[in-house]
Order: sequence, then structure tokens, then C-alpha cells
Amino acid sequence: MKKNNILILSAGRRVELIQDFKTEAAQLSDDIKIFTTDLNPRLSSACHIADAAFSVPPISDDGYIDYIFELAVAQNVGMIIPTIDTELQKLANARVRFEEAGIHIVISDPVLVTICRDKRLTAKLFDRYGIEAPEIYDRKNLSFPCFAKPYDGSRSIGTKYIHSAEDLSYELLKDPKIIFCRYINIKDEFTEFTVDLYYDRSSRLKCAVPRERLEVRSGEVSKGATRRNNLYQLMIEKLSVLEGARGCITAQFFCKGDTIYGIEINPRFGGGFPLTYASGGNYLGWLIQEYFYNRDIAFFDQWENNLIMLRYDAKVLVHEDHR
Repeated sequence: MKKNNILILSAGRRVELIQDFKTEAAQLSDDIKIFTTDLNPRLSSACHIADAAFSVPPISDDGYIDYIFELAVAQNVGMIIPTIDTELQKLANARVRFEEAGIHIVISDPVLVTICRDKRLTAKLFDRYGIEAPEIYDRKNLSFPCFAKPYDGSRSIGTKYIHSAEDLSYELLKDPKIIFCRYINIKDEFTEFTVDLYYDRSSRLKCAVPRERLEVRSGEVSKGATRRNNLYQLMIEKLSVLEGARGCITAQFFCKGDTIYGIEINPRFGGGFPLTYASGGNYLGWLIQEYFYNRDIAFFDQWENNLIMLRYDAKVLVHEDHR
């Protein structure tokens, strides 16, 4: 039987992503189902939107990859989409195994994932591609003010602004996961951007949509706007090929005029991707065309500029007799 279903892992609250995948799947075929996983699908709004949802063990479980593999085989899944940082390395390491079974995990190569998960290595990656990154200080020779953050953190968890030496604690200085870097003032001087980059199976850039982060809530954009600016030109010039990249890559930058600092790279869909999709960046349709129909994707730059997204909370009701 043809493997033509799509499995989105750790779906959580990503209702829009599921809906958009279903829209694109329906336009290309009447035989593609969108499945999801979560620790507790009954309490995941996105899982209730999917065609079917499955409970899986924690990502930390030694049998997690085997469980996903067996689930994909049983449900005729041909494409797997990761959504959270903590699952990326395991999935990247297992990608070849899944490919041999005709199941495409849309994930970058293990080396690139390792680099993206370590902000110290990410800074070196930016430098390799000619993009400046905030200086990372030797903890024995700090300059103030500075910014402290875990080298493997996400969603701004564990970050701290350090105004002076008096703000430092013994625990912070001795924590091996904390790095100290140049402080970039995004309130008064710099503007924060996220860029959704689409890379084909040969790691060639096919689309780049910069999104200005107008407002952020719990580390995820709640108000944003697409911007065709000098950051866009930088992506085209510097990141036209990103070794090992595959699918949607989300990169974060601080910008002020011609000054641009690369902050981090996440090799997965970001929470603000629905804005990119609404602007015309059809990454979901392109994935289906690439991995299910073996089509080449042309470079696309006709996305809508200055499109504003204003997100709001909505609800999914689960009735007692729903299974």
C-alpha cells in the first residue's frame, strides 16, 4: 500500500499548522490523511483537528523512535514533520532508517541539527556564512551589560539580562550550560525578526520570508508582519545553500538599518509560520510535491509584503463521549 499519509509529531496547540496541511493535501490528492501525535492527544487541540491522533511515549523514552517507526508503518505514513526542539536530534539520527522504509522525515542532517541546538556552534555557523553574531564572552572576562542564556535553550527560557557584576550570582557563573554574550537592546535600538526559510532536498534555498516580531507571548510571536527588507536580501546572498538543511528552517535575527546579527537557527517549523503560509509561502504544498510526487520546487519570491498577523486565543470543545 502506498505510504501517502503525513504524521505531525508533538502537535500540541498547532491547530493552524494541521489545518493548513489538510488544505494543501486536499488540493493535491483526496487520499492524504494528516495524523498527529502527543503525550495526551485528548488534551491537545491540534490532535482534535487531525484526521487521527495517537498517544506516544515521552521523547526521552529509549523506545520513542521505535514507537514512531512502528506507528508510521502501521498507518501508511510517508512523511513525518517534527515540531519541537527536543525531538530533532533523535529524528535526524534515525532519518536514514526511515528513508529505507519509504518514510521521509523532513529533518536536516544530524550535524546541522547538532549545530543548531548549541548556540555556541550556531554563532560559528553564522560566521562561516558571512553573517555577524553577537560576541560570546569568556565568563572570566565579561563586559556589561550582557545577556545570559542556556546554550541549548529555546523560547527564551532561562535567559537573563545582566546589567552589571552585581547582577551575577554564583549559580549563574558556575552553570556550565549558561553562556554570556553581547547584549542587544531590542526595545529601543534593534528590531527582532524571524525568517522562515524553505530548503529543498539538495539544501538549496527556495523561499525566504522575514517576519517582524511585533509582539511575543511566552516565546512565540502573537503579532507579526512580513517584511521585504535588507534582511531578505542577506538571506538570498548568504544562505542560498545551507549545507545539510532540509524543509523549513527558522532563523532569528536582530536588525538595525544595515546592521544584522544572527541569533539562532531552529531546523523546524516555528510557531509564527502561519503568517508565512498566509503570505504565499506554500511550504506545506511544496513538501508534499517534493516528497510524494518527486517534483522540483522553483524559487519563489512573490509572497505578500507587509502582511500583518494578529493572533488570538480560540477553543476546541471535547465532549464526554468523544474518543
